Amino acid sequence: MLRRSLENRDAQTRQLQDAVTNVEKHFGELCQIFAAYVRKTARLRDKADLLVNEINVYASTETPHLKQGLKNFADEFAKLQDYRQAEVERLEAKVVEPLKAYGTIVKMKRDDLKATLTARNREAKQLTQLERTRQRNPSDRHVIAETELQRATLDATRTTRHLEETIDNFEKQKIKDIKTIFSEFITIEMLFHGKALEVYTAAYQNIQKIDEEEDLEVFRHSLYPQDYPSRLDIVRANSKSPLQRSLSAKCVSGTGQVLTCRLRKDQQTEEDDEEDEDLDVTEEEN
Repeated sequence: MLRRSLENRDAQTRQLQDAVTNVEKHFGELCQIFAAYVRKTARLRDKADLLVNEINVYASTETPHLKQGLKNFADEFAKLQDYRQAEVERLEAKVVEPLKAYGTIVKMKRDDLKATLTARNREAKQLTQLERTRQRNPSDRHVIAETELQRATLDATRTTRHLEETIDNFEKQKIKDIKTIFSEFITIEMLFHGKALEVYTAAYQNIQKIDEEEDLEVFRHSLYPQDYPSRLDIVRANSKSPLQRSLSAKCVSGTGQVLTCRLRKDQQTEEDDEEDEDLDVTEEEN
């Protein structure tokens, strides 16, 4: 029975050891991947800062409405990078660091396992010695061996019970920490993307407010400063009412009629002068 009990406890210890090894492996992988995720996010923030600078430089060379729209967009995009920086810091503190702490926790659990295995090995050694003593010398010497075995068994049982309690608490804490870590990750990402949606909405509106016609007019004036009619003149011409256009046409027509009358009157005067001259010449000849 002692041998069977020892074997059962050995199987239990191996199972606990496998549980600790499993956590060590996968928590280490999660920690590395989450850390890489945070680094990628930080690099994205740095690239976005470069993009903001380039947009501002380019905007300073453009026409007024486009310039203002791009600068407003750059301001909103820069604001988004402040939120991204907060995201990086929170992920580092709430996700990466707790996972990294499991390296120390797993090491402590391995020490507990090592102590348990040492006690188990001592118990197994004492049991083996007792069996050999009984076979070789059935005298009172086996009583001493049984006493040593009992001590080793008590020590192994106590250590095993302590390990079971430790691993049970470890498993409970592991589940709780997993829930906390992933909940924090989701909350941090939701906060960032919620702010990002607000910022991108404002940035989109700033881009849509750019007046293409106004900027095109400014560009055309820069090419044809003398000859190209201003947009204001075109708008004024197009904004005249039908009555104003009719009056303008009549004014032009009336002006033409006056000029025609004056021209006819001048022609009549010249003809009269010519007739008078002819009469004068006839009288002189008579």
